Amino acid sequence: MTPADLSLTVLRAVRRAVDDGALRVDVPPRVKIERARPGGAGEYASSIALALARPAGRSALDVAGILEERLRGVPGLRAVEITGPGFLNFTLRSDTDADLVREILAAGTSYGHGTALAGTVVRLAGATEARAALVAETLVRLLRSQGAGVEAGSGDGERVHVHPGAPGGHGTDAVRWAFLRAAPHDRPLDPGPLLVPHERNPLFRVQYAHSRTRRLLVNARQLGFTPEPGRPGHPRHHAAPLLGALRDHPLALLSAARHRAPDRVARHLEAVADALLAFQHTVLPLGDEKPSAAHRSRLALAEAAGTVLAGGLSVLGISAPDRI
Repeated sequence: MTPADLSLTVLRAVRRAVDDGALRVDVPPRVKIERARPGGAGEYASSIALALARPAGRSALDVAGILEERLRGVPGLRAVEITGPGFLNFTLRSDTDADLVREILAAGTSYGHGTALAGTVVRLAGATEARAALVAETLVRLLRSQGAGVEAGSGDGERVHVHPGAPGGHGTDAVRWAFLRAAPHDRPLDPGPLLVPHERNPLFRVQYAHSRTRRLLVNARQLGFTPEPGRPGHPRHHAAPLLGALRDHPLALLSAARHRAPDRVARHLEAVADALLAFQHTVLPLGDEKPSAAHRSRLALAEAAGTVLAGGLSVLGISAPDRI
């Protein structure tokens, strides 16, 4: 279950509560899901009960209790807890790790694409300045990945004004990253350091992480085993940050599209890359160790991470080299 799936699951619980008369509110168009904060419980959390409390004429704790009843036993959820004034906290089942990897590998670089913005038509203002044109080009891919219609020119519909940045071409990966990694209202990054293959270079880390996943697959074949989604084995905490980053990918794309902010995709790719690079050392057998089911599972997880990195870089118009 991804955060997007969890959002729809909670939304369905709200709709059921309204349909059976337990809540008298307008069903919201969506439910926001976030990572659980310090002091919370589980992996994800939602403040939907607090948002519905006043229109429902009930306390947030009452609303949270009504929703918690309708979320019990949902496939993919191990636990639903209520904390604080009425936050809903969710713990996913550990066997959903394999389902997540299978979902990513089945979707390929389209993982995270969806229809959340279907019916929305966005008209992009024409741009001739280099950075504005690049951002607009990227927004077209982002918006369409979430089901939105995109048109150029004026007329009815939402109009997006892309903030101009520094002059210059955008034919290289480094310049694209420099323009897109900075928030639209900030100055673009200096592309010079982005040309240096060093761990302090975030673009290099993202592209290198993708290339590492390809190399791991090659090395595994030489050792006689292939990826197979399953449990990553002990110690699971090595895989947890990477699994979390992959689950967050659909939300990162949707958030970037809604806020017209390609920098959110770039930041998310950095998080995926850093988690993958910390995890990669557990993938292949060491010394005389024989390949096991855990190794096959970890290899599948690494392949899924590479798929997400390639898909995210593609949205930004940046290459995902197999070798660096």
